[in-house]
Amino acid sequence: MEVTVLFSLFIGGLVIGLPVAVTLGVASLGYLTLAGIPAVVMPQKMYAGMDVFVLLSIPGFILAGNLMNLGGITHRIIRFANALVGWIKGGLGLTNIAASMLFGGITGTAVADAASIGGVMIPGMKKAGYPAAFSAAVTAASSTVGPIIPPSVPMIIVGALSGISVGKMFLAGAIPGILMGLAMMVTTYIISRRNNFPHQPWQGFGEVGRAFAGAIWALAMTFLIIYGLLSGLATPTETAVIASVYAMIVGCFIYRELPLRLVPKIVIDSAVSSAGILVLVGFANVFGWILVSEKIPQAIADGVLSFTDNKILVILIINLLLLFVGMFMETIAALIILFVPLLSLAEAVGIDPLHFATFAVLNLMIGLTTPPVGVCLFVCAGIARLPLAPVVVAILPFLLTNICVLLAVSYVPALATWLPSVLMP
Repeated sequence: MEVTVLFSLFIGGLVIGLPVAVTLGVASLGYLTLAGIPAVVMPQKMYAGMDVFVLLSIPGFILAGNLMNLGGITHRIIRFANALVGWIKGGLGLTNIAASMLFGGITGTAVADAASIGGVMIPGMKKAGYPAAFSAAVTAASSTVGPIIPPSVPMIIVGALSGISVGKMFLAGAIPGILMGLAMMVTTYIISRRNNFPHQPWQGFGEVGRAFAGAIWALAMTFLIIYGLLSGLATPTETAVIASVYAMIVGCFIYRELPLRLVPKIVIDSAVSSAGILVLVGFANVFGWILVSEKIPQAIADGVLSFTDNKILVILIINLLLLFVGMFMETIAALIILFVPLLSLAEAVGIDPLHFATFAVLNLMIGLTTPPVGVCLFVCAGIARLPLAPVVVAILPFLLTNICVLLAVSYVPALATWLPSVLMP
């Protein structure tokens, strides 16, 4: 009875459009009330979910990304990406993807990527003669690379949930993220050739050098983060703080596009964004505790294993489930609720935890571009001033491309595990 109420309230909340955090909280409170469990358990479990040291890195990376974004990073990265690939057919589409790959290594969040890159690239692509729907679609699709290439907020969450090294998680996402970007570039080039989209003349190696010199301080931030983690000189949380200080120095004193008077406002905005994520983590931890108490993760694992214990089929089932959930649920909530039970299932058939974590995050990133709850779709459609339907149609080739990369990463573990095994044995 209590479990029925739990899921009824949860699904009902999603259907009527309540925020996911509120839905999780209402459903959990309804269960606790019916089960006769003291309500004080709720804040206790919320605090336990948020009281994880590595989660402190989330505010740091969000602050660093906001400081760099408002400090002049976006147009410098776009200029560098455009100098590299803008001369190829469909050059602005390729520039869009390349910029997302570079920008994602700084913010770690897809929505920030979609809003920042999209705010510049979508109007620019429309003005250059690209269809508005294609411009929005390529921006939304490429924004999902951000949380795969390190640093990555979802991977920090996974590390906190599972105990997997966050440094290894970051490294595990590097090759899949690059593969996603390259695959989307191929798709963009093919679509551009078929539709005769424009491109600009080659600007010469001089422009490449000048653009690189302009973006070097921004690009160096990614290397600073990775070096800090790989060298063992700093934890993810300490690395995030160092990145924030670095971002403020670069924006205020090197690029000189970030007035010092704006820094307090940026700190407050970043704190609000971080608080939203951490509240979601807290409520999702209560929900997850209830699921574990009711042995639902074990029931899921037993149900799948009673059907098949074939590793190939189990990976396929997990991917189908996560793709479906990603269509309706926010990424972080889905990870917190489903990651631990699905990890148990994956380990039962011999899947490496690091490998599983990588393709699980990649899977849910794709969900950011699938209707009806694809946040990046809504952001890019809003910038392009289009209804959702034409953008959904235009993004289908990119969804297919990303699903192919997902399957490759799912069935070739070395794509995720090789780099961490070499650099962090």
